[in-house]
Amino acid sequence: MKRSLLVVAAGMLAVALFVLGAFFYAGKKDERAVNLAQINRDALVRPHSPIYGNPNAKVTIVEFLDPACETCRAFYPFVKGMINASFGQVNLAVRYAPLHHGSDEAVKILEAARMQNLYWPVIEAMFAAQPIWASHEAPRPALIWENIKGTGLDIAKAKADLDDPRIAKILLQDVADVETLRLTKTPGFFVNGKPLVDFGSSQLKALVDQEVRAAYGK
Repeated sequence: MKRSLLVVAAGMLAVALFVLGAFFYAGKKDERAVNLAQINRDALVRPHSPIYGNPNAKVTIVEFLDPACETCRAFYPFVKGMINASFGQVNLAVRYAPLHHGSDEAVKILEAARMQNLYWPVIEAMFAAQPIWASHEAPRPALIWENIKGTGLDIAKAKADLDDPRIAKILLQDVADVETLRLTKTPGFFVNGKPLVDFGSSQLKALVDQEVRAAYGK
């Protein structure tokens, strides 16, 4: 009987230590993310970053996204809706984290579209067609072109612009910043320099609301 109790007690202790260790590890991981963002603030937003919303907003959501990421696709209307409802108090800065195979080609297409002032219509069309071109097993980014024709994009010009050195420079800088911030999954969110350490839509909204109150006194 005593031996059974000892075994049960030992098992409970092991579980408690595991849970405690998990919380400790998560806490340290969150702390590292905060410190990295504070130390490397320049890596969050670059002059080339596409901005959605009021460029003078006091609250900026930085999103490191991958055009082939399903979660990025799901979050896009949510983030856009928050910004549209913010009365100019919040904007979005897009950064690229092309972690999936073929995503770098999608990023180049987005930047070519930006040269024609069609960035936002094209990214929406690209996300809408994501199930068609962004298979993880066999991505086919070439299919993007057919699915963004309705945006008014000059396809021939956009294809010619893919090799523009400015686009290559943007892609290289964003990938370097992903490595600096040690981001390993998308989307990665920061709000006024603070990382979203507890991922979720409600958590993101809470962090945005917190920063709006701090910036605007509401």
